[in-house]
Parts: sequence; C-alpha cells; structure tokens
Amino acid sequence: MEDWQKILHRSITAIPDLQMHFGGDMHGLDQVAAVYPLRINPYYLDLIRHAGDPLWKQAVPDWRELADEVCPADPLDEQRLSPVPLIVHKYPDRVLFLVSNQCAMFCRFCTRKRLVGTPAMRITDELIDRGIDYIRNHPAIREVLVSGGDPLLLSDERIDAILTALRAIPSVEVIRIGSRVPCTLPMRVTDKLVHLLKKHHPLYINTHFNHPAEITPESEEACRRLADAGIPLGSQTVLLRGVNDDLQTIRTLMRALLRIRVKPYYLFQADLTRGTNHFRTPVRAGLEIMRGLYGHLSGLAVPTFALDAPGGRGKIPLTPEYVLEYGDNLVFSNYCGEICTYPESGDPC
Repeated sequence: MEDWQKILHRSITAIPDLQMHFGGDMHGLDQVAAVYPLRINPYYLDLIRHAGDPLWKQAVPDWRELADEVCPADPLDEQRLSPVPLIVHKYPDRVLFLVSNQCAMFCRFCTRKRLVGTPAMRITDELIDRGIDYIRNHPAIREVLVSGGDPLLLSDERIDAILTALRAIPSVEVIRIGSRVPCTLPMRVTDKLVHLLKKHHPLYINTHFNHPAEITPESEEACRRLADAGIPLGSQTVLLRGVNDDLQTIRTLMRALLRIRVKPYYLFQADLTRGTNHFRTPVRAGLEIMRGLYGHLSGLAVPTFALDAPGGRGKIPLTPEYVLEYGDNLVFSNYCGEICTYPESGDPC
C-alpha cells in the first residue's frame, strides 16, 4: 500500500489541475479556492464518479461559497469561547482542543472553513503547550475533544506526545479524537498509529461519513483496525442538500456504518457557516428523515438529530413529535402511524 504521506502530497490543490482531471467549465472557481482552499487527495478523488455527484459536492469548490451573504463566519462563536489559543471551552466539563490546521480533504461545508488550511489558523508547539496548561489548570475539565483540522494528519510522534501530555493530567478522564481520516484517507490508519493510540485509553474517535459511497474496502479496513484496538467509533454525519438529504441514502448509510463497526452518533443540521448556505436543508427535512429511521432500523443505527445552536449555545437534540395528547393517558403515534395510549403513573391498568 502506498504511503499515506505520498498520497497526500499528490493532492489536487489548484483549479487547473482539477479541470484537467474532470474537464468542464470551472471559470471563476479559482477565486473561490483563493478564499477557501482546495485539497482533494487521490484516494477521495477516485471515489468521485462524475461532476455534481454527492462526493463531488463535498470536495469541489462552488461559486455559491462566495455569494453567501446569509451565514456568519463563526456561527458557533468559537472565538469568543476561546480563553487561550486553540482551546474552545463551551461546556463546563469538556473542551475542544484544536491541534491541526490541515485535513486530508478540505470539505466545502466545514464549520471552520475560514481557518482550516489558511494562515489564519496558526498552530505552534508553544500554543499547544499553552492549551495543555489551560486544561491542567482547570480540573473541572474531564473530557478533551482533540480536533482541528484533522489531528490524525500530525506525525505519529506528535500525536503520541499530545495524548501523553493530556493523559498525564489527573482530571482528564476521557480523550476523544475528531477525525475524517478513516473516510477521506483511510491508509493513514496504520498499524503503528493504532498501536500508539491504544496506549491512551479511554480513547474514542468520532469520524465522519456522509454518503454510502464513502464506505469502501479501505475505509472499512481502517475502522476495523481501530475497533480491534478497543477504540469505540462514532460517526457525526452532516445533513447536506443534494448529498444525503433523502431517507434512502441516510438509511443505507446508517446500516453500512454499523456493519463497519461505527456507531451512528449524530446527524447534524448543517451549521450556519459562511460559504455553506447552499448545503443547508430545512429542519423539517431532517425530522422527516428521522421519522423514517425510528422503528425501521435497529436502535443502534439511529443517530441523534441535532442542531449546534448559533452563538455557542450548544447542541440541541431535535426529534419528531410522537406525543399527541397528555392527560390521564398519554396518547401517541408509533413508527407506523398507529395511535397508541399509555396510562400515566398511578392510574389503574
């Protein structure tokens, strides 16, 4: 298998190279890529079947990114919630620790697209040390989500050093890694990487698959290696217009994720990130999809549909309404639409 770093080095990062590969009219897309960088590595590029398919839409710049006048640049208010560089402290007992500004592919819907792959996201050893000091000095922090960019694009040695420093903090009980590498560059998940990760349990990885076409023999093997090392895997799927905003696609994806030992964790309503408005779907579309999952899939395969509230107010679970009436009896509908009742506590059966 070709070395993952060599594969990454051969990524498409300029519109003329993309046009040579696909052809077609890409006039003006260089202006988009100048603001929001382009990177498609050869592995993911080979998964794209034709211009406009669901994987193309996730990877290839779109003129609508620059035409978006609806969404703010930092919808989750991460800058305000950053007490020191690289740390986002939104919840009392956990923090987000941004340790990388690179990804194996620059997703066009990325929440941090204003930063990732640009000089605006500056990461140094000194800043990482400051972040670790912050976590050490705030013992209420029990859980650290290591993200970026993609932390698994760091060298094995750097990953090990960061995880070792975090694990040495007595108050840190759980470490999570957010990485799309198992999906977008699965050959990065080497035996050496897995060996060093398993030293730092309890360790969890939240990865990110959006479409069944992203589940390949290579991505399945990457997930198998991680799962065999005792690392629980979850997927944070984003609901994207024209990519996966239909029931059959999501059903197929959720089943496939379970098969490769990845627990569907979240189905996210797309964030209000500048340059991504064309991906957003109505919330009711997600609720209807969820209605088509409950009862039709194993509970293990059903994610939580959630919206990350603007202004850094946290994740809000969204569920279809099944309760029709409260009173002496609870009246509700089931997944088939049948009307059911349940006597409230204390009432005779």
